[in-house]
Amino acid sequence: MRARCLPWCAGVLLGLLGCTPDATTVALPPLPPLQTYTVAVAGTVSGARWDGVVEAVNAADLTAQTGGRVVAVEADVGDRVDAGAVLVRISAVEQQAGADTARAQLRAADARAAEATTNYARYLELAERQFVSRLQLDQMRATRDTAVAERDVARARLREAAQQTEYTVVRAPFAGIVGARRVEPGESVVPGQSLLSMHAPDGLRIEVQVPQSQAAAIRAAQRARIVLDDGRALDAAGVTVFPAADPATHSVAVRIAVPAMPDAPHPGTTASVEFPIPQPGAPPRIPRSATVQRGELSGVYVLADGRLTLRQLRLGHSRGDEVDVLAGLSGGETIAADPVAAMQAIAAQRAAVGSDDA
Repeated sequence: MRARCLPWCAGVLLGLLGCTPDATTVALPPLPPLQTYTVAVAGTVSGARWDGVVEAVNAADLTAQTGGRVVAVEADVGDRVDAGAVLVRISAVEQQAGADTARAQLRAADARAAEATTNYARYLELAERQFVSRLQLDQMRATRDTAVAERDVARARLREAAQQTEYTVVRAPFAGIVGARRVEPGESVVPGQSLLSMHAPDGLRIEVQVPQSQAAAIRAAQRARIVLDDGRALDAAGVTVFPAADPATHSVAVRIAVPAMPDAPHPGTTASVEFPIPQPGAPPRIPRSATVQRGELSGVYVLADGRLTLRQLRLGHSRGDEVDVLAGLSGGETIAADPVAAMQAIAAQRAAVGSDDA
């Protein structure tokens, strides 16, 4: 008896399920007016991008050229200094003593050279009158030449000693900004020890390594777009493609000149360089303002069949106001340009459905 009832019960159940309306087939009311953005097809975007580091054209690491104790440091990190400005003073006691010694040796050498010159002139007159032999005249000439040579050596030693004294005052080789300070007053320094680093802010450049297959196109374009780490974008002042490739990496160096600008980036900061050349397989880009951030997850509202759904994305590099989409979107899809307006539209649509059910 139970076996004969099972087919009948199953038929009744299927009939009841068929009569129940499916929520997914309910027609949704139209969305309020919404600003949208159509995602470009991947690979149609023109522009290849590489990361690099900002460096100064004029940069100097100032080192001690003489030994001594630091007396004063006249500039600190971030200070703007003029060309020739005093940056570091080193004690000059030993250097001054060396200069005084060299000066005294020069005076003695001058006296010996003057005496030898006078004696030679006297012997020359006596030789003409045949009062001295030719050998004696040659000996006196050699004595004079030796004294003159010693005087020249003493002059060179004095110049060297004076130069050592000048090395105790370290000056700025050009107008710029102090980027690093490595000594403090009272420290002892030796020749070759680093004291300060500085750079000129009006001459900056970025050097990137590109595949050798892209070098010809970049050389032909002679244009580039610089995107700084703070989001600012500007056109390059010049593009220089090196003529040879690196045999180890098979890459070519490209040097990009950064134009003069207020609040210029500091050397060592990262920057991206984009060249207007075709880039096969480039990821699609969308406005950064269209994305939604939920903690560490990024998403966007996708519009399809009159519905808005939040979809998770994997984002790549930022390019000014746009960002690359590595995964989560396909070319041709439509997204909401304003996430806040999209949320309000979803709420209004749900409210309309609720009122219809009531």
